[in-house]
Amino acid sequence: MNRDRDSSERPDPRAGEGSADTGDYPSPLADPQTVGALLARDRRTAGTALRAEGPDRTYSYRNFVTTTYKAGNVLRHLGVRRGEEVLVVPDPMPEPVLAFYGAAQLGAVTRFSDTDPSTSPRVVVAPADREGAFDLAPGQHLVVYGGSPAESTTTHWETEVWSENPAVHPTDVAPDDSLLAVGDRTVSHAEALSGVSNGRDDERPTPGEQVVVSGSFTDPDVVVEGLVEPIAAGATITLVE
Repeated sequence: MNRDRDSSERPDPRAGEGSADTGDYPSPLADPQTVGALLARDRRTAGTALRAEGPDRTYSYRNFVTTTYKAGNVLRHLGVRRGEEVLVVPDPMPEPVLAFYGAAQLGAVTRFSDTDPSTSPRVVVAPADREGAFDLAPGQHLVVYGGSPAESTTTHWETEVWSENPAVHPTDVAPDDSLLAVGDRTVSHAEALSGVSNGRDDERPTPGEQVVVSGSFTDPDVVVEGLVEPIAAGATITLVE
């Protein structure tokens, strides 16, 4: 991951709160037990949590945390429960990151993959232009973003997430619950957060520091170092095409 200090924010008009960045970043977390702890209400500040350079979209910590609550609630309405799988196409856009954090708060397992699932995820999250690529069985649901769905059975991210209630999820998640699935391997919340809890201070991002995600989300190290550790530190995830 490339790291560099960030000091500006371009508000995302779809995030709902386009406030200027005042440099107000949340304090680093020393020993979080689950990824949901990274999204506590008191971490909702004006500092930049997520920037996607391709579409030029930015989320403050306030917008980011609130939208993960909304994303998680949409997934819950679609039947996602603790231990179930959500397949997310690894697109360098905000929606896959928000879906990952929404699923984590439910105790669900995210599998980043751009192919038709060989497993049986409860929900698939994909760009709208990939809608026809997935032939899902009854009980599975497809969510698309970046355009309106062609099928009435497909859930439209922009419609459902932005209108969802930003309530915290009433779900107990344990540190040893699975967070990521890669092939037959799973990564638990505790494993993903081990670098936060046990790493050296000089190896961690600092509040406001920009962490550029240059690899694919299909690599669990990219997810941990590029998506999890920056939010735990109060730094900025920066997605590049």
